[in-house]
Amino acid sequence: MTEELLIRRDGGVAVLTLNRPERLNALTKSMMRSLLAELAACALDDTVRCVVLTGAGRAFCAGGDVRVQADTAARGTDQTPEQRADELRASMEASRLLHEMPKPTIAMLNGVAAGAGCSLALACDLRVAGEGARLTTAFVKVGLSGDYGGTWFLSRLVGPARARELYFTSDVLDARRMDAMGLVNRVVPDAALEAETMKLATKLGEGPAVAFRYMKRNFNVADTGSLAQALDIEAYGMLRCRESEDHKEASRAFVDKSAPVFKGR
Repeated sequence: MTEELLIRRDGGVAVLTLNRPERLNALTKSMMRSLLAELAACALDDTVRCVVLTGAGRAFCAGGDVRVQADTAARGTDQTPEQRADELRASMEASRLLHEMPKPTIAMLNGVAAGAGCSLALACDLRVAGEGARLTTAFVKVGLSGDYGGTWFLSRLVGPARARELYFTSDVLDARRMDAMGLVNRVVPDAALEAETMKLATKLGEGPAVAFRYMKRNFNVADTGSLAQALDIEAYGMLRCRESEDHKEASRAFVDKSAPVFKGR
């Protein structure tokens, strides 16, 4: 992995930090390759029970590097539009992994999240924002239509009309407005952001991993499926969870009036 992505483990929590603070953690191809590889590894690693995504310095992520984009536009490229679209689509798998991996993902919003950075934050299951955090779609300001699934996530979080407004205007939302619109799960003082996020991540990381896997599957089906499909997938998930060691441990602890110790099996 490159130094553009910092990786650390805190028990069952994997913390991934976008690390170009001098450019507000604007995305590069090498950074995205690293992020994709690490997210894929986390998805398959049973010792990782929760993933936190954040940025170094005073920003979460400013999105694509506009300077690089302007330079590329000026110099031109040998790639066809189809090749460039395929390359971009491949990097956008990061959003799918954050959304679909069978464990909770949290965006720790330590500053501005703009453009693709906004989309990556929205792709996470939960968002914890510092009081100084800001969020904007930003694409219209550079004449672009948007990527990394932002339109899909935002429409489901705030409704299609409000999502269109936020894309068409690129309004900048402060933490208070994000909270009021339901875009973040909690807002905390900037100085307490990491501690509060890790407290939440640790709680999830110590939870019943099998149940979380099927909870995420249920919610993802609920996003686009019918009620019948939701009922089918819920029935299967409940039966699978009933066979898990975590469920047996929780049932024992409930009867004994003690705290369960989940093993993720």
